Amino acid sequence: MKRNMGVQGVIRIAIAAGLLSAAWLSLTVAAQAADDAEALAQQAWREAIAQTEVPAAGCFHASYPNMEWIQVECVEAPHIPMRGLRQSTGPVGEAVGNGDGPISETVGDGNDYVAEVTSGLISKTIGSFPKVKGVTSETGEGLANSYTLQLNSNFMNTQTCDGASNPAQCLDWLQYVYASTPYEVGFMQYWLINWNNKCPTGWYSYANDCYTNSNGVNIPQEDVSELKTIKLSGSAVAGGLDTLIMTVGKEAYSTTGEDSVVYLATAWTESEYNIFGPGGGSEAIFNTGSSITVKVAVTNGTKNAPACVNNGTTGETNNLNLGSCAGKGGATPNIKFTESN
Repeated sequence: MKRNMGVQGVIRIAIAAGLLSAAWLSLTVAAQAADDAEALAQQAWREAIAQTEVPAAGCFHASYPNMEWIQVECVEAPHIPMRGLRQSTGPVGEAVGNGDGPISETVGDGNDYVAEVTSGLISKTIGSFPKVKGVTSETGEGLANSYTLQLNSNFMNTQTCDGASNPAQCLDWLQYVYASTPYEVGFMQYWLINWNNKCPTGWYSYANDCYTNSNGVNIPQEDVSELKTIKLSGSAVAGGLDTLIMTVGKEAYSTTGEDSVVYLATAWTESEYNIFGPGGGSEAIFNTGSSITVKVAVTNGTKNAPACVNNGTTGETNNLNLGSCAGKGGATPNIKFTESN
């Protein structure tokens, strides 16, 4: 015999469904809050470990949530040149101000914003990509996720140039590099531009220039989908060590080199940071619709905003177009700019 459900039965079912729905929503909100808290904790750890000095010369690794650098075996960095722009003497560059309008050229081979300090010298720079939109793929020389992250100094003329055929025309230069596929390594590459002489022992010849590498630290290949979580920092200490630190996700990696290789700490006034092709003047090719915000934060003992200057140094490129750039002062002086296609 079929029974009709009364009004009270319908109400009881509705109340039960509502309670279940509320419980599910509460669990979902709690899970999201936990995920957000974990993401913030990892971000805070990346910020902290990047500010933690390595205990000695060499190569190191740290994993979240530990704040201790553990020494690891160094690896040999690739001999491929991360070369300077084709006119290796370098343009002087002109300040473009804060947001004075876009420059419609693809990025690289000299066309890139750098953070230029107006007083003092840079002791540390941190490069990051705080906003990444529409990036689904990247290729370099036919390989997926084949690129370099480069944090480059200005061209300098330090005492390292004393051995050049014409010291007054010589320029030295330092690059902090993460080379993804197929190299999977972080290292520093040093240059003697317009050397026009026999390269020093341990240096490689490239046209009229010479270059050499620091020890490399193994860093697994990172998909471009991870760009937003990657930070690359470079620091220089006069009479001490130049140090590269890369953080991504729950991992951090570091390698060091003697500052006396090119005496960066005595002449560092500009910093370039970006994603480029995997070396040798190559191009990083992003899918159409890609947009990346680049942040270059500098430490130079002041709170003054660095200037945005279109004065890039690397010869590698990508297929994005520069947008506007703005400098900001305060506790973390930096420039920010966009690039997209």
